[in-house]
Amino acid sequence: MGFFKRRKAKKLEAERKKNEGRQAQLEGTFKEDYSGNKKVQHYILDCCEQIIEASKEIEEEKAEYKIVTDYLNDIQILEDLPDEEADAIRGAAENVQKLDRLRDEYQNSEKRISDVQFVQMQQEEDTIPDAIIRLQTNETYQNAVKKDMNYLEGEKTEWYYNKLELLHQQKILKMLSFVLLGVFFASMVILLVLQIGFHTDTTYAWMSVILIAAVGSFCIFIKMSSNQTEIKRSEVNMNHAIVLLNKVKFKYVNVTNAVDYAREKYHVKNAYELKYLWEQYLNEVKEREKFRQTNEDLEYFNTKLVRLLKRYRLYDASVWINQSSALVDKKEMVEVKHNLIVRRQKLRSRIEYNMQNIRERRDEVDRMLRKEHINTPEVRQIINSIDNLSI
Repeated sequence: MGFFKRRKAKKLEAERKKNEGRQAQLEGTFKEDYSGNKKVQHYILDCCEQIIEASKEIEEEKAEYKIVTDYLNDIQILEDLPDEEADAIRGAAENVQKLDRLRDEYQNSEKRISDVQFVQMQQEEDTIPDAIIRLQTNETYQNAVKKDMNYLEGEKTEWYYNKLELLHQQKILKMLSFVLLGVFFASMVILLVLQIGFHTDTTYAWMSVILIAAVGSFCIFIKMSSNQTEIKRSEVNMNHAIVLLNKVKFKYVNVTNAVDYAREKYHVKNAYELKYLWEQYLNEVKEREKFRQTNEDLEYFNTKLVRLLKRYRLYDASVWINQSSALVDKKEMVEVKHNLIVRRQKLRSRIEYNMQNIRERRDEVDRMLRKEHINTPEVRQIINSIDNLSI
């Protein structure tokens, strides 16, 4: 299992450096001139390098093999514990497992408020409730003022068109009065011609013409006077609507500036969204407090679990913090144990393979030395260095 991998011991690192120093010494020796035996010397050097590399691998594999064995021994110790002691460890592990799950759920949960928004809410935590109420009030007032403004705009337009209609009527009445005057004079001429030229009695005709002219003129006069009064009233009402509209517009501009400032400040579209953001902030505060408490509890039970495990002098008690499920579920422990056994078998096979490779390379070097009759002090020093490698 990956969680059981650890760095190799410092003493193995020192041994590895010692072997590397011997390899460097070996290579330096072969850089000297050996006349016609250079090809053989290079071949022997290659074999020696292979032996050194294989020995390094064996060191690492033995170190890991020991670690895996130590972990298997730890598992065996845990499996052999009395029920009462095992229950205590299992209880602590269950708490660790539960708290780990809660922490993961929080960390993987979808954030409904960004960190920037959270910081802003936190900085203005004392003023946000009042800001929400103020924005709600301003938005309500803004809507009311807007309705008043639209109403006054309609009133102004209505009185304006009423005035235009009355002025149009005045023009028509004025034209009608001229027509009536023209008809009256024409009737007078006709009646005079009939009376003087034809000696016709036109008394009743005169009475009718004068009566019609008088009634028509009176009606036109009354209507025009009434229209003139209405025109003045329309102008007064229209001007009054304009004055009120200007006042309302001023109020609307002020409240709109206040609303826009609040929306821009909190990066929201309306008071409803600001209220929602505030509610999410309060929820996040609770969740973060719960997360903090969970971390404290997790730290407590982690420490408790390690303390319980250290009683049995395990190789690595802290590794079980990340494998608490294996302490709770026997199937998980069997799986962990199986993986470690498989890993150890692979390491053993690899060590045996490298050991065999070293023996073969060493025999090959001896064979070449005997065949080529090379037995100089330098070569013997190299062979001795290889034989002294820690395998």
